[in-house]
Amino acid sequence: MLHCAGCTWLSVTELAVVNFDLEEYLSARRSIVDRALERYLVRQPGCAESIWRAMRYGLFPGGKRIRPILTLAAGELFAAKQKELLPFACAVEMIHAYSLIHDDLPALDDDDLRRGTPTAHKVFGEGMALLAGDALLTEAFHLISGPATRSQEPQVVLELIHELGRAAGVAGLVGGQAIDLETEKKNAAISTVEAMHGRKTGALIVASLKIGARVGAAKPLEVKRICRYGEAVGLAFQIADDLLDSAGESGGEESGRKEEKKATYPSMVGVPQAKERLRELMVLAVKSVVPFGFKAEALKAIAIYVAQRALRDGTNSRRQEMNC
Repeated sequence: MLHCAGCTWLSVTELAVVNFDLEEYLSARRSIVDRALERYLVRQPGCAESIWRAMRYGLFPGGKRIRPILTLAAGELFAAKQKELLPFACAVEMIHAYSLIHDDLPALDDDDLRRGTPTAHKVFGEGMALLAGDALLTEAFHLISGPATRSQEPQVVLELIHELGRAAGVAGLVGGQAIDLETEKKNAAISTVEAMHGRKTGALIVASLKIGARVGAAKPLEVKRICRYGEAVGLAFQIADDLLDSAGESGGEESGRKEEKKATYPSMVGVPQAKERLRELMVLAVKSVVPFGFKAEALKAIAIYVAQRALRDGTNSRRQEMNC
């Protein structure tokens, strides 16, 4: 479990983000990522129209593109060039899109809608949706092992491919999904719930940040700080989603299953304690990047936003605000 020794010592000044327009930042970076995805996701000769349409349907339009934006933000923190970061950022988003397509399938979460529109298997059928997810996952590694990343040192590229593969596999996203299935309708320990979220949600977020930092030639201690930030944000992201679901603020549109089947933070420890844990994680994330000074304003703002969307009292904050 992630703990924040001395989190209460974080000053108001350190927690504050001064004169930083997060919405403008996210909007601009999202446009950059979307344009890059259009360039990189190229229809191959002989590619069937159906699979091509299903792949694009799962990838466009996306949410706020938080994971690739985190790759850009971490890289820019260490003066990495955007053109060097974008292939990796887009690969991360392709993997995220694949995971959503597969999560929505009847064998897993059995969702009819995502972001207010029919899920891929509802539009293209289960078989084609399954293949579209497989294709996006494979295309991610095709992208970062090809010409788009050849400006990087081969050893660095190999390391980052390895990192992303681990985050997407049984040690990360797939393993987290397996724990999710195993713990349905069971009394799981809170440590198990954190481990599940750390894999299912957190692993790809940590990889997104670590990749950006490594492209920017960050030093080992700097990478460690970035990873600590990512671990906190990843867990905070999932707890915030769980809190919004428990409050009925997801609109009931993106879950075909009853939330009570799931092992979630609010169901395990109650809403007040889940909110307290979320606040702790927000402070831990911000504290991790405070040593980087004003250059980390984007990372601080994202961490605060991830948490505060579920900590606002008496508002109509909804899950769709993030949808990423």
